Amino acid sequence: MNYRNKKTPPILPLSRKELLLPPDKGERGGFSMRVLEVVKKIPAGKTMTYGEVAEAAGRPGAARAVGNIMNRNYNTDIPCHRVIRSDGKLGGYNRGRERKRRLLYAESRKRVA
Repeated sequence: MNYRNKKTPPILPLSRKELLLPPDKGERGGFSMRVLEVVKKIPAGKTMTYGEVAEAAGRPGAARAVGNIMNRNYNTDIPCHRVIRSDGKLGGYNRGRERKRRLLYAESRKRVA
């Protein structure tokens, strides 16, 4: 709806309970939680593809959904930098692709040394 040159729509007041809820509370459904658990178990120096994570979480073919979940993850206990594209390229990273590359390189060096 276009509100230009019209009155602004009314702002509905939020209850105290709604203000205290974390904003992503509704987004973390069963699949999202399973994805985060799978990714949390990827050991340092190893990687999985978005498709492999989707399959391990119970939804083969949901690689794009895994990417979206990883993009919204800022929990440092979840090593989302260890999830890569199926063609071997890095893919995205919410803290920057260069940082993802450096993290993976550092972890692979520790495994060899």
